[in-house]
Amino acid sequence: MQKRLYIHTIGCQMNVYDSQQIARLLKPLGYELVPAEEDADLIIVNTCSVREKAEQKAFSLLGRLAALKQKKPGMIIAVGGCVAQQEGRSVFSRAPHVDLVFGTQAVDRIAGLIKAVQDDRRARVDISFQEEPCGGALPAGIPEAPAGPCRFVTIMRGCNNFCTYCIVPYVRGREVSRTPDEILSEIRRLVRCGAREVTLLGQNVNSYGKNHGLCSFADLLEAVNGIDDLWRIRFTTSHPKDLSADLMRCFGRLEKLCPHIHLPFQAGSDRVLKRMNRRYTRDQYLEKIERLRDIRPDIALSSDIIVGFPGETDEDFQQTLDLMRRVRYDSVFAFKYSDRPGVPAVDLDGKVDEAEKGARLTELLDLQKKITLSRHQALLGTLQPVLVEGPGKKQDAMGMQWTGRTPCNKVVNFTGLGSCDYTGAMPTLRIERAFAHSLRGELAQTCPADGRERSFQKCCSECA
Repeated sequence: MQKRLYIHTIGCQMNVYDSQQIARLLKPLGYELVPAEEDADLIIVNTCSVREKAEQKAFSLLGRLAALKQKKPGMIIAVGGCVAQQEGRSVFSRAPHVDLVFGTQAVDRIAGLIKAVQDDRRARVDISFQEEPCGGALPAGIPEAPAGPCRFVTIMRGCNNFCTYCIVPYVRGREVSRTPDEILSEIRRLVRCGAREVTLLGQNVNSYGKNHGLCSFADLLEAVNGIDDLWRIRFTTSHPKDLSADLMRCFGRLEKLCPHIHLPFQAGSDRVLKRMNRRYTRDQYLEKIERLRDIRPDIALSSDIIVGFPGETDEDFQQTLDLMRRVRYDSVFAFKYSDRPGVPAVDLDGKVDEAEKGARLTELLDLQKKITLSRHQALLGTLQPVLVEGPGKKQDAMGMQWTGRTPCNKVVNFTGLGSCDYTGAMPTLRIERAFAHSLRGELAQTCPADGRERSFQKCCSECA
């Protein structure tokens, strides 16, 4: 009997990957995805607790689902992810209409948990950890879903770094890596289903394989680079202290590895970095940036920044702005510091006023907006290979709009020709306009009549 499943995902790419796995694992129980929660027999809220706002968002959604559960008492509501791991059974006290709470390491057990709730309608909690290489492969008999051109693949889970502000080690556990054979097998399956780009995921991919007798992350990248019909490789997230020379050299020698790295620096002040337990200095971080740009001059850089960490002075904050001006990131993800339950930073003195945190965040984002626009404007007139992910959000009378990314992870929108479906294609686009968050391109090709590069729409009749 077919049943309807709705999944609401909050948070990082690893949650997106987990939600995709959940959908596949529930297929043998008859569940098919639907686009609206009101149509579902089972709703799963996959949560994030890295920041307070994300946790509030999860409980706000659960509160709204109470009315829907009253109208459809047979509906099952499940809560997974980091908030579920963090709160466990206490979720029921805040949302008594929830039927299942499952943690970050219970994804592989989701089918059995849902079946048990279906059978006896008793609420359940599963937040147990398993200290063994993390799963990811689908059980026998469950087909791989058709893949889009860009897919996530989790290669490890957990974190051993224990930054003083971060809840991840407590809700995701210690670092555990999947085997190279399992990872490569999954990527090959995705490629057979149409994937052309994979992003390798982990809380700290740079430490992949450590303490498990596996290959290094650089060696894993080289193996992935050898997979036929795969065009592009990306990865996230990297911890600066574990960015090895071998890994940096990969950007110069692996042709499928995209020239983009997300390398969080969090704060530009050594004093704040020490309080954060980041275990690198400002100068060490900048040395690695310089080395990356020596190896791959066109590499794009993005980062995470925390504003208003306990004890951060205006001088500390100015050092963060100075580092941003020196590096000139292509993009940043910046957030106001918020206490997370049970982490050491909760007890640190010097808490920064919320209004001051807000003012600093606004100043930082204004600076980055100017830097990003400048870097986008530098691409005007260049030719960029763009892997098309699908239709764009906006459509107009000029034709079907499509969206994709350059190797440096820049979003480019363009108008297609006629009724062509560009999904999964990698056309060359001439960048014609630059915006704060994206670029606008036109299809381009080399004219066979004179060998010159022209806009595809404006090329001579011989090229039609």
